[in-house]
Amino acid sequence: MGRNIVFSKWTISPLLLAFVWGARLFESSVANAEVSPKQKINVLFIISDDLNNALGCYGHPLVKSPNIDRLAARGVKFDRAYCQFPLCNPSRSSMLTGQRPDYTGVKDNQVQFRTHIPDVVTLPQYFQKNGYFVARVGKLYHYGVPDQIGTDGLDDPPSWQKVVNPRGRDKDVESKIFSFTPGRFGGTLSWLADDGKDEEYTDAIGAREAVKLLEEHKAEPFFLAVGFYRPHTPYVVPKKYFDLYPVDQIKLADVPANDLDDIPEVAFNKQTPQSLDDNLRRQAIQAYFAAISFMDAQVGVLLDAVDKLGLTDKTIIVFTSDHGYQLGEHNCWQKMTLFEESCRVPMIVSVPGTKTNGQASNELAELGDLYPTLSDLAGLQIPDHLGGQTLREQIKNPKAPGKKFAMTQLKRGALNGKPVYGYSVRTDRWRYTEWTEGELGAELYDQEKDPREITNLAKEPAQTETVKNLKAMIAERRKLDEEVAKKNEAIDLEIARQKEAQKANKAPAESKK
Repeated sequence: MGRNIVFSKWTISPLLLAFVWGARLFESSVANAEVSPKQKINVLFIISDDLNNALGCYGHPLVKSPNIDRLAARGVKFDRAYCQFPLCNPSRSSMLTGQRPDYTGVKDNQVQFRTHIPDVVTLPQYFQKNGYFVARVGKLYHYGVPDQIGTDGLDDPPSWQKVVNPRGRDKDVESKIFSFTPGRFGGTLSWLADDGKDEEYTDAIGAREAVKLLEEHKAEPFFLAVGFYRPHTPYVVPKKYFDLYPVDQIKLADVPANDLDDIPEVAFNKQTPQSLDDNLRRQAIQAYFAAISFMDAQVGVLLDAVDKLGLTDKTIIVFTSDHGYQLGEHNCWQKMTLFEESCRVPMIVSVPGTKTNGQASNELAELGDLYPTLSDLAGLQIPDHLGGQTLREQIKNPKAPGKKFAMTQLKRGALNGKPVYGYSVRTDRWRYTEWTEGELGAELYDQEKDPREITNLAKEPAQTETVKNLKAMIAERRKLDEEVAKKNEAIDLEIARQKEAQKANKAPAESKK
């Protein structure tokens, strides 16, 4: 008799797993080609949580980010990089597996990606297989913030040889945090200008632990991933960072009175009540900026250590975020929209000896491109199962042509028993978004004339051909993952069936008590 295998606490039948695994065995067939130890270059992979492009190096007039700015000065900054899903778990799963959300099957913050693709070789895993010491500090895969700080969250043990889960003062002062939704901190706007010292907070502890790993492994090739929790809400950092941003200097997003009239209702998230007054809005933005500057200071700790340890000339450094973040644009806050502010992410890649350091690329890029890019830059063969493409040419020459479009998607829940999906493509000029293949509406924005995405042109007769072409891009991209997406749906249906069966079996037992 076959042995049942358990993922995410639910038992999946061997027959169903065989159905999925048999079609995806090639995922575990990664390249055997290796480079000699003398050729191996280190990787320091830094990711910030819920960070949009509010950084000095991206032209923000107020935010102070001197350390990320100096990394941009010695690397190539991608001005138009996009996530594949504007939510933590789907985005991180996509980025670290090199596969799109339809392929990973991860479209919420509960599912671990190996439920659907158990044999996939992740980015850090691939570096392990090629002789690197691989470790993570903090949040790389999904953690519920702040509840799961200090735990493994939805981590992937095969990805790492060593893990560090920092936990600091920000977890201990939760009773003092102001929250727009009392008692909740992670999914709503919440903040605290605290009176502690930098070194007491989770991200500062994480930075110090990362420095220790750099010191311990500086003589061998390493892939060190460091995940900072800020500026994810609750924005809890020392008060001195709040003081950098006087509330009277904070500008609110300009939302025209008729802005929402031509946009499908499904396009908006409803995470923040519209009754938030202007003063609280400014305070929320102040707190978000403060959290960015605190996180930036921890990036500085890492950069200083790389320089001090003599690793600068042999270490690739990547800085990015899992998705963007809205601060009142279209009256939306946080994430889970397909507007530019939610989809766009900062992305900086610093490669030693690159003549283009300090330059910016305006070519389209995606988080899914980091897996093939880092493999390529490290001299490793790029696995053939990845969904992205290497950015090596754009790093060598920021004006080199890149991909034709970047795609971001999300899932809204269900309507009339059917899941609601949104897909958005960003081209050089346009952003086109359709909801449930257009049944629930579509959006088209001219990024050259309307970068704030105020006027929806999707129904304009003059743009019929544009919509047709962009719609075809979405269909073409989705078709590549169609087969595995259907298998993922079969797994999800089986899990749902087993949940219902467990509930049915449990109910009589409880009624007897």
